[in-house]
Amino acid sequence: MRAVTLAQVPGSPEVTEAEVPRPQAGEVLVKVAASSVNGFDLGTAAGYLQGMVEHRFPLIPGKDFAGTVEAVGEGVEGFTVGDAVFGVVTKAYLGTGSMAQYVAVPAAIGIAHRPEGVLVRDAGALGLAGTAAFDGLALLGPLEGRTVLISGATGGVGAIAVQLAAARGARVIATAKSGSESGFVSALTDAEVTVIDYLQDVTAQVRAIAPDGVDAVLHLAGDLAELTALTRDGGAVASALTVPEASEDRELHTAMIQSNPTADTLSTLAGHVASGALTVPVNSEFDLERAPEAFAAFGAGTVGKIAITVA
Repeated sequence: MRAVTLAQVPGSPEVTEAEVPRPQAGEVLVKVAASSVNGFDLGTAAGYLQGMVEHRFPLIPGKDFAGTVEAVGEGVEGFTVGDAVFGVVTKAYLGTGSMAQYVAVPAAIGIAHRPEGVLVRDAGALGLAGTAAFDGLALLGPLEGRTVLISGATGGVGAIAVQLAAARGARVIATAKSGSESGFVSALTDAEVTVIDYLQDVTAQVRAIAPDGVDAVLHLAGDLAELTALTRDGGAVASALTVPEASEDRELHTAMIQSNPTADTLSTLAGHVASGALTVPVNSEFDLERAPEAFAAFGAGTVGKIAITVA
């Protein structure tokens, strides 16, 4: 099969031939139709995860996938050959990812049926970012009527979080550069979203909107200390990048986002997409043979999600 591979890390992704994986007991073999690039993949290629998780070479990156079930391993229930599925690769090691024509994934977690009305391209870009946004917002508590600051709103996680938070009745403040990036965020939802320019004085801009501080912060980019200082007493801070520190001058609920792509979460997200309540923010597409270009585009700061289509 054709696959994106890394011969070593740090290393540059290449498209090479690789062996088709065989589904083990409890696994499903998926014929991949779509995947996407995430920050996790660039971190893997850069070698940032060495010593944290096992690497098996040649290493195939990729967490997101969408496609059809090609085969099922012993003991698998709920999936049959030909089923349309999507999800997140959840294996305990890196090496057999989804940027390939086939991927074998556990059936117990990280996979769900793709409903009608969800494009395979969108499903292939939904799993990891959608789960991170969904679980991150859950850490902030009830959102209706509360002011939520989402930093890094132009990325895949942020763009989905803006939509989910607005749909739950939050007053959303989102960070993005003025111009096209600000326009991208504003167009994500019909609900009113206040976009502030992170290249300007973030504190002054937020205080002008919420003088007493925001109720919650979803930290996906930017200065966590500055954002934490903008959170009111009794508020909440959840970060995808680090463990937020407790505040010395007020009570804060803090947590680091640990995405858990359960079938329920994936199905809920896909249901929102199918109903039109959630848009997967795919802004560019590359076929598998051009995947190294997709990595470069992500590193250059492309907004939204970058999809990889697999023939």
